[in-house]
Amino acid sequence: MENVWDALYFKNREHAGKELGLYLEPKYKRSNPLILGIPRGGVEVAWYVSQQLQADLSLAISKKLPVPGNEEYGFGAVAEEYSVYVSPEGKEMLSPKVINQIIEEKIQEINRRVAIYRQGKPLPDMKKRTVILVDDGIATGVTLVPLIRLCRKKQAAKVIVAAPVSGKRYDTHLNEADAIEVMVQPHDFYAVGQVYETFGDFTDSQLLNLLKKAGATERNRT
Repeated sequence: MENVWDALYFKNREHAGKELGLYLEPKYKRSNPLILGIPRGGVEVAWYVSQQLQADLSLAISKKLPVPGNEEYGFGAVAEEYSVYVSPEGKEMLSPKVINQIIEEKIQEINRRVAIYRQGKPLPDMKKRTVILVDDGIATGVTLVPLIRLCRKKQAAKVIVAAPVSGKRYDTHLNEADAIEVMVQPHDFYAVGQVYETFGDFTDSQLLNLLKKAGATERNRT
């Protein structure tokens, strides 16, 4: 985990994405990376990163697996193509039947979002590519773990996790990535939004507009 400053504030996700792109450029621009944004807010940050790195942009979807009766507390996460991470605590706390039921419910939500965000299209080819998973911030990092594993299954050459901000503590399985690139880790971290002046909702329509722009940009480069 690398970080630049202990205290840094971003005006909004656009500002954070541009700064993150500048931060990543020296290491990754020449590797022809594939940028995968994490919906929704992570896609806005990822767009500006992709612009700076002149890289392809798409998205990958992961959902937290919530404990029944306590939706805020997650025991793992599931991503596209049934890529799953269940914490040891989750396996002790819940039966396999309950876990599988929750996974199936979240897979349905993931499939719904794939239909909306990528019009049902599959993930881009990752084979032998450097894939950079970009989010607007990392709290526990749990939802990123199955995405790292998904990229491995897709034979990515390297999997990089990148975000403007994170806490100093996160799920240890996040270290399955080849590198974790974070610009700032506040001493008193309590929420991703604490380093943003504006951290509002990023809507589906805004996300789709960015993906259209990204597609147009890629066609112009080819």
